[in-house]
Amino acid sequence: MNLEQKQGVVAELTEKLRSANGVYLTDFQGLTVKRITDLRSRIRKEGAEYLVVKNTLAERALADLDLPQEIVSFFRGPTGLVITTNDPVGAARVISNFARENDNRPAIKAGIVDRRAITAAEVQRLATLPPREQLLAELAGALQGPIAQLAFALQAKLVETAGLIEALKLAREGDAGAASPAAV
Repeated sequence: MNLEQKQGVVAELTEKLRSANGVYLTDFQGLTVKRITDLRSRIRKEGAEYLVVKNTLAERALADLDLPQEIVSFFRGPTGLVITTNDPVGAARVISNFARENDNRPAIKAGIVDRRAITAAEVQRLATLPPREQLLAELAGALQGPIAQLAFALQAKLVETAGLIEALKLAREGDAGAASPAAV
């Protein structure tokens, strides 16, 4: 690569990293080209991208951003980048599942999620989270319970109040009816 090509790669990678919600560093050593192609295909389905760039170029791209710089220490040996602008959990799940099927390859080195550095263990924990839609459904269900209880309690008080008003009305009608015959 000449200098212009390297600068172009750094500029393109910088732009991708700037807009990323999640970045995962992997060691792809031991994977065949066929396996890496399969991994790229699966990652693309999650709206992410798998890139292999020279470590020095990736370090330069990170240097220009406000991302955690401690991640630079993981750019040693063969390093692949998974960059996602969508849900970072989905990309982590794909990497984790693929590694489970392929003798723990690619190995996760570290990651960045929401501009915060995370360890390989934290990436694995992310991968075990339920899908976003399921989490939202569980949250809605958890919020629905107390709201439904409040609605039932308010409804019961309304029914009780209506019953008291009706009883008061009947009592007053009864008093008025009893007073009229005595007056005649």
